[in-house]
Amino acid sequence: MSEIEAYLQQQTTLRGRSAYDADQPLELWQHQLRTRVQERLGDFPMMPAALNPVVLERVPCDGYIRERIEITTYEGLRMPIYLLTPNNVSATDMKRPAIVACHGHGYGSREICGMEPDGSPRAGEPGLHKDFAVALVKRGYVVAAPELLGFGDRRLDEDREAPPGASSCTKIAAHLLMVGKTLAGHRVYETTRVLDYLSTRPGVDSERIGSMGISGGGLVTAFTAALDERCKVVVVSGYASTFHGSILDRNHCLDNYIPGILQEAELPDIIGLIAPRPLFLEIGSEDLVFPLHSAREAHVRLKMIYEHAGAEQALDADYFDGGHEISGAKAYDWLEQVL
Repeated sequence: MSEIEAYLQQQTTLRGRSAYDADQPLELWQHQLRTRVQERLGDFPMMPAALNPVVLERVPCDGYIRERIEITTYEGLRMPIYLLTPNNVSATDMKRPAIVACHGHGYGSREICGMEPDGSPRAGEPGLHKDFAVALVKRGYVVAAPELLGFGDRRLDEDREAPPGASSCTKIAAHLLMVGKTLAGHRVYETTRVLDYLSTRPGVDSERIGSMGISGGGLVTAFTAALDERCKVVVVSGYASTFHGSILDRNHCLDNYIPGILQEAELPDIIGLIAPRPLFLEIGSEDLVFPLHSAREAHVRLKMIYEHAGAEQALDADYFDGGHEISGAKAYDWLEQVL
């Protein structure tokens, strides 16, 4: 190990002032850490902007309706969302559970909704995202798939001619860091606005809203659920890990880095803010982005937190044969049981 590497390891090997201690009252710890994580993310607006939803398109699909809806998140920012609704939902039906589906790095919300980058029906293989928003709507959920800031239609003008999978993450993140904010925080806050929007939909049961995300979308899913208890059940795919074993172990996109977060707690403790709500982890045996050894370490830590919350049965995981990708083999059935 070089001198520089040893120095960096010394600097980042912190337990964090907000790490969970079994002697602490769990609810007090969660309240304090939530406040500090939100501050580290760059804090959120005191007053939410009016959503002002607008329907951009409505397309009948195989077994469901796909709408493209735009809402205001921050003042001055509009977010497109794909809303997938099962065909057999009517105004007189009982309200349905809903899932917020967060894509990872790639070409945005179309990538999880069965489309090519230009919006045409998918012709090739679905890639790591496995069209999981479509898989969920076909199981009867209302699904909201937001276009996360920096991807797809929400790239900077200078990146619009780049390949579809190229993002604007680095420049957006750098600008926000210069004013004490983060891209991760913006994506998390915008996802809380998706929860606001879903709660206005007459066919959605606002007491049964879950969330599922992969990779960078796993970050958004985990942090949103950690801070917002309206997320009643959570599936985190290809993200549950430790900062040391993943984010600090290789070069990642700048959107992963949150100034000062290690002074508060390691990643499993932050995900542990979801306890005692049901949490499911998807962990690929060959995941090279969030490796198996650090995922196991995170899972062990989460088991301890869930045990102290009296909710051991609410935490589950699927260690599947595969890489950095959605599995769904057990997660979809688990969602049906808990939601």
